[in-house]
Amino acid sequence: MSDLHRIPLATGVSLDVATAGDPAAPALFFLHGFPESHRTWRHQLPEFARSHFCVAPDQRGFARSDKPGGIDAYTPDRPVADLVALADHFGIDRFTLVGHDWGGAIAWMAALQHPDRIERLIILNAPHPQIFQRTLLDDPAQRAASQYIRAFRNPDLEKHIDAIGLAAFFDTSFAKHVDRALLAPEKAAYLDEWGQPGALTAMLNWYRASAIVVPAPDEQVERPAFVDAPFPPIAMPTLVIWGIRDGALLPCQLNGLEAVVPDLTVERIDAGHFVPWEAPEAVNAAMRAWLTARP
Repeated sequence: MSDLHRIPLATGVSLDVATAGDPAAPALFFLHGFPESHRTWRHQLPEFARSHFCVAPDQRGFARSDKPGGIDAYTPDRPVADLVALADHFGIDRFTLVGHDWGGAIAWMAALQHPDRIERLIILNAPHPQIFQRTLLDDPAQRAASQYIRAFRNPDLEKHIDAIGLAAFFDTSFAKHVDRALLAPEKAAYLDEWGQPGALTAMLNWYRASAIVVPAPDEQVERPAFVDAPFPPIAMPTLVIWGIRDGALLPCQLNGLEAVVPDLTVERIDAGHFVPWEAPEAVNAAMRAWLTARP
């Protein structure tokens, strides 16, 4: 079982952080995405606590962690800084980083910016930033699948949610994209987390603060220079686990990944976007096999 601690960080925010396992064991940090919390990893923490010290924060803006005001508080460099500060809090110099969805986006950035701290990288259904931006420009199917980001950036979305109620928003958005049988026992926990003061706006601000350009389906936009320029390679061994039935992040996100991730292992799993809890046995087996081969 994991324990939840309130931890004040040098970045000025306090986060709820789940920990499990022996603090003297090798460290595994887990970063969840939208619209979740450390509970994303409910099937991974008990498994990997047998061999690792597992650390899984509720990231800034989510659940009961601090929710600083303003969109600028959620630019990707802020949660990257939270991650480093969290490792510093535990006195952990080097660790393996695991990220899903937005947590995976932060993990990609942290790996690029802090290769001295991150010795191995595990990504679950989170696109590499260059490939994601390129496919949003060049792949009509991915552009169409990502239009929800434009909706999340709409400043009036919270008014709409207030009008229909959180439960209706849950049923008409999130619940439509996952196995309802898996989701039903968790619904009350999601509504509790989303219902915390300021949580919805803070969670959506992750999308609003992102520099990724998401054009409308037929829109012509200026091409960001980084899309076609040489991109820094990921320095550490990397495992990418992909639920291939993800309707929001299509399998095109795996195309060309080896060019920017020299030491790459890809594991495709028959699951949707929320692969950590949609297919936990397959995810745990893939992680365990790869970690064993990469001591």
